[in-house]
Amino acid sequence: MGFFDKIKKGLGRTVQVLQTDVRDLFKQEGRLVDAEFLDELFETLVRTDMGVDAAREATDEIKEQFRGRVVKKEELVDAVKAKLKALMAQDAPPIRFAQSGPTVVLFCGVNGSGKTTSIAKLTKAMSDAGNKIVLGAADTFRAAAVDQLKIWAGRLGVEIVCGPPQSDPASVAHKAVARALEVGADLCVIDTAGRLQTQTNLMNELEKIKRVVAKQIPDAPHEVFLVLDATTGQNGLSQARKFTDSVACTGIFLSKLDGTAKGGAAVAIRQKVGLPVKYVGLGESETDFAVFDPDAFVDAMFE
Repeated sequence: MGFFDKIKKGLGRTVQVLQTDVRDLFKQEGRLVDAEFLDELFETLVRTDMGVDAAREATDEIKEQFRGRVVKKEELVDAVKAKLKALMAQDAPPIRFAQSGPTVVLFCGVNGSGKTTSIAKLTKAMSDAGNKIVLGAADTFRAAAVDQLKIWAGRLGVEIVCGPPQSDPASVAHKAVARALEVGADLCVIDTAGRLQTQTNLMNELEKIKRVVAKQIPDAPHEVFLVLDATTGQNGLSQARKFTDSVACTGIFLSKLDGTAKGGAAVAIRQKVGLPVKYVGLGESETDFAVFDPDAFVDAMFE
């Protein structure tokens, strides 16, 4: 199943909302693009949680192209899609690999965002591609989180580095990177404790992890992925801003995209925060995962 088919399946609830609402805009073959129509279109787009600004820009595009004309549904959808694709455009690779030695990827996010499952999905994909991987279980304050990551490591056949309960997370990250260097791993993927973006002491802890890793490998971590739960919609924006300000996140891993009618939030996150969406999680299995493709994503929203 390619990205378009995966994302179409995952965006099922968002697509359902859009199909119903856009269809309802057209009570006959065509519709005059007037102030009433533009207001209805704007409200329809906002309901996907793409944000007021993106919805306004798409609506303004329709106004500029079709004001005073009778437009068919297909013309409208094509024009909206073209505008959203422009807003979503990104050229960042999924992972910026180190020129030599292990590539270090740090995962962060709030509690319950799906970090551990997202790590498992990325690990599965990277392992299947022939990469040697070391996991670092730096969420030392929740035994369940370490146990869950151990289970995934065993299932996926990759090495994991853990520390004693309540130990310094930075020390675990240090040991994981040291082990990755020792065994010649291609990737070192580090889990961190879930934290609210408002918890200053825990955000400082993330900064410490970054400093410790950078002392071992220059330019590491090479990626800092912020895992955002797609079902939170617009609420993910404040998380993205705070985490990015604190630890310079490099990309978004958008989890639980299959469980929301707010799939448009990816548009808002891309536009408002400026971070590329690198990967999306589309279910519970380690294979329910895809590299993000902005154009296919927008096409799937309106399929």
